Amino acid sequence: MTPPQPTITAADLSVCDREPIHIPGAVQPHGLLLVADATTLVVRAGAGELESMLAPDWLGRTLTDLLEQDVAALVAGVSTGSVAGEPRWGSTGPLAVTIHRAGDTLLAELEPAAEAPMTAGQLLAWLDQTGSAFERAPTLEAVCERAAVAIRTLTGFDRVMVYRFLDDDAGRVIAEARAPETGSFLHHHFPASDIPRQARALYVRNRTRAIPMVDYRPMPLRPAGDRPLDMSDVAIRSVSPIHLQYLRNMGVQASASISIVKDGLLWGLFACHHDTPRLLPPDLRAAAATLASGVARQIRAREDADSYRERLRLHAGEAALAPRLSRDGGFADVLEQAKGDLRTLFGASGFMAVVDGRVLSEGVCPSPRTATELARFARSRAGTEPFATHELTAVLPSAESCRAEASGLLAIPLEDGATLLWFRAEQVEEVEWAGNPHKAVEVAPGEQLTPRSSFESWTELVRGRSRRWTLEEVEAAHRLRRTIHEVRQGQQLRMLNAELGRTLADRETLIAQKDVLMKEANHRVQNSLQLVSAFLALQARNAVEGVATQLNEAQARLAAVALVHRRLYRDDQVESIDLARYLEELVADLKTSIGAQWGALIRLDLAPVLVPTDRAVNIGLILTELVINATKYAYAGATGPLSIALEQHRTRFRLIVADEGQGKGTTVQGTGFGSRMMDAIVTRLDGEIAYLDNQPGLRAILTAPIGEVAR
Repeated sequence: MTPPQPTITAADLSVCDREPIHIPGAVQPHGLLLVADATTLVVRAGAGELESMLAPDWLGRTLTDLLEQDVAALVAGVSTGSVAGEPRWGSTGPLAVTIHRAGDTLLAELEPAAEAPMTAGQLLAWLDQTGSAFERAPTLEAVCERAAVAIRTLTGFDRVMVYRFLDDDAGRVIAEARAPETGSFLHHHFPASDIPRQARALYVRNRTRAIPMVDYRPMPLRPAGDRPLDMSDVAIRSVSPIHLQYLRNMGVQASASISIVKDGLLWGLFACHHDTPRLLPPDLRAAAATLASGVARQIRAREDADSYRERLRLHAGEAALAPRLSRDGGFADVLEQAKGDLRTLFGASGFMAVVDGRVLSEGVCPSPRTATELARFARSRAGTEPFATHELTAVLPSAESCRAEASGLLAIPLEDGATLLWFRAEQVEEVEWAGNPHKAVEVAPGEQLTPRSSFESWTELVRGRSRRWTLEEVEAAHRLRRTIHEVRQGQQLRMLNAELGRTLADRETLIAQKDVLMKEANHRVQNSLQLVSAFLALQARNAVEGVATQLNEAQARLAAVALVHRRLYRDDQVESIDLARYLEELVADLKTSIGAQWGALIRLDLAPVLVPTDRAVNIGLILTELVINATKYAYAGATGPLSIALEQHRTRFRLIVADEGQGKGTTVQGTGFGSRMMDAIVTRLDGEIAYLDNQPGLRAILTAPIGEVAR
C-alpha cells in the first residue's frame, strides 16, 4: 500500500533552493541509524526499525555491544570521515556497517548487504578491465557511453544516464544505457531547478546516494535531540519530499546517483532509474564511486588534451601573425593586410577594426555604424581588456538588429582608441527538454504546488546565441592584445630612433664644423702666442739686465697659457684636462727657459687630477710664478734642488713647490707684479696659498677646489 504523500505547499517550493536537506531528521526505512557519543560509545538516539531488526533495548547500550565488534579500535585512527566495519547479522539478514565521525559524535548506519557480493579480487579485476576500456575510447562521448554501460552492468538499474552540468547549471544527458522497454532521455536538457544548489553541494561531499523505494514512510530520529543532526555523510538519510514526488512524476520507483567530480567540482552525475524498488548495497556504491573517479580522470585527460591542441593552434596562428603586424606603416594599413588571418585565428564569421577613423571589415559583419557602436560598448564594459560573449543581445538588447551576423562578439580595445572586433553568426539551436522548463511548477486546486509532472519531450528553438568563445580563445585574445601593444611600441620606438638618428647626424655635422672652427681658432691663438713669445725673447736679448729678466718672466707666463692651447689643439677633450700631464709639459718648457742646470735638479711627483681647462691655465700661471721665485731667491742666484708635487684630497687638490735653500720664514709677502697676479689668481680659484719652513728651505702649498665652487 502506498503511504499518503505529504502536501507540498507554495512556501515549500519558494525555499526549495534553500531546503536544509542535510538535516532531514529521519532515515529511509530500509536502513538503521545509531547516534552515539564518540568517547563513551553510548547510543543516545537512533532511527529505523531498531527494535525488530537489531535489539529491543538498543537505547543506552554501547556501539560495541550492538554491532558486536571493537568500535573503539575501528575509529581510533579516524578524526573525520567514514570507515566500514564488519557486517552485522540482523533479523532480516546481514547488515553492512558504516561508521561516520562528526566531532564528538559517531553515526553508525546499517543497511542490507548484497546477498552474493563480488569478492575483492573479482571486483578489482572488473574495475581494471572497465578502466582499460575507458582508456581505449577514442572520444569523450565514447568514454561516457562505455561508462553508462558499465554502471548499468554493475548496478542492474533499468536506465543509467550520464548527466552533464552546463554553464548555467542546467543539465544535458550526453550518454545513456537502458533496457529496451525503458524510455530514453538521451540528449534531453533538464533545467537547473531540477537539482537545487544545496543538492549539488552534497553531491560533491557524498559521492553516492540511493533511494531503493520512492514510496516510503520516513523513519524519524528518536528521541528527538535539542539540535538538528547533520546527516550529510549518511547514505540512508531521508530525501526531500519534493524530490520524491519529482521521481514519481517520472514514473521511477528506485533511484541512485553517482557523482562525477573533476578537480573538486561537480562535472556531472550517473543518474540511475528503475521501474521497481531496487537496493544498491554499500559495496556496489563504493565500486560505482571508484568507477566514477576513473571516468573523471579520463574526462580531465581528454579535456586537457583538447585544450592543449587548441592552445597549440592559437599559438601557431599568433606566431604567424606577429611578423605581419610588425611591418612598418600605418596601423590601419597593417590591419588591412592581415584582417583575413585575424578572422581565421579565432574561427570567426566576421572581423572588423575601428582604427584612426576607419572601419575595416572581413567576412560577414554588421554595418560600419553598428561596429563603431559595438566598439564603444566593449570599451565601456571592459576598458582595455578583451570582452567576449556568445549572447550579445543578453548584455546589449539594442544589438537585436545585428543578431544574425553578430550574436557572438569578441572585442579587444587598444590603448589609443582602436578596437578589434570578431563576430560569430547566430547559431539557431533546437533544444530538446525533458518537459517544458518554463513550467517547472504547476498550480493544483487549493493552491497546492507539486513538482512538474510532465517529462515528455518538449522542443525549444533558441535564438540569439552563437558558438561559445573558449577559454583558450579568450586567453589568446589577451596575448594578442599584448603582442599588438608591443608591436606598436616597437614601431614607435623605431620611428623615434630614426628621428633621433637624423638628429644625431645633424649634431655630428655641427660638432665637426665646430671642431674645425675651434681648431682653427686655437691654431691662430697658438700662432699669435708664439709670435708674442718670439718678440719677448728678441726684446730680452737687446734689453738691459733688469728689463731682460722681466721679459723672460713674461715669456714664461705666456708659455703656461700657450701650453694649454697646444693641448686643446691636440686633444678631443676640451672641457677638462689632466692637470698632471699639463704641469709636466709646463715644467719641461720652463726648463728650457731657466737653463739646463736647473732642469737637472727639478723633481716631479704628480698625481692625475682632472680639472676644468680654465682652472688649469690659472694653476699653471701660479706654478710658473713659484718656480721663477725659487730660481731667484732660494739659493741666492745659484742652483739647487726643487721639488714639485700634486695631490688630491677628495674634492680639493694641493700643489707643492719646495726648495732646500735659505728660506724666507713661514710667509712670503711680495709687492711686485708677479705677487699681485698670483694673489688675484688664488682668489679666483677660491683657494689659499701657504709658505712653510721646509727645514731647510721654503715649502709653498696651493690648496683649492678641483672644480668651480657653487655660489
